[in-house]
Amino acid sequence: MAGTFKFELVSPERILMSVDAEQVIVPGAEGQFTVFQGHAPVISTLLPGVIHVTTEEFKKAIFVRSGFAEVTADQLTILAERAFIIDEVDPRHLDDELDMAQNALDSADTDDARLHVTRAIEQLKALIGEAA
Repeated sequence: MAGTFKFELVSPERILMSVDAEQVIVPGAEGQFTVFQGHAPVISTLLPGVIHVTTEEFKKAIFVRSGFAEVTADQLTILAERAFIIDEVDPRHLDDELDMAQNALDSADTDDARLHVTRAIEQLKALIGEAA
């Protein structure tokens, strides 16, 4: 049995998930990284993408628009600006998220902001395609 660590995902509205995880794959700003028990301490910003959580009981995929991840040897905490568990969301919610992202692209005033929103749009389109 693999070692576990505490994983918490917090959004402005609520704690979305608090579990003992075996591994979590995170869309970090410098690229995806996988967290296991005993991971070296890291703080990273998040790019829009999907977090993959594996526990002894389940595997879940969670979309995050942006946020921060803090890793210690025995805990991963993600503070997300916006996040939702993919298999628990209504497909219309994905369409609403895509509309919001496209509106944000129109008002993006820097290259970094445009790049960030473009990635969110790509990730959401992929999720909508999978749901269809």
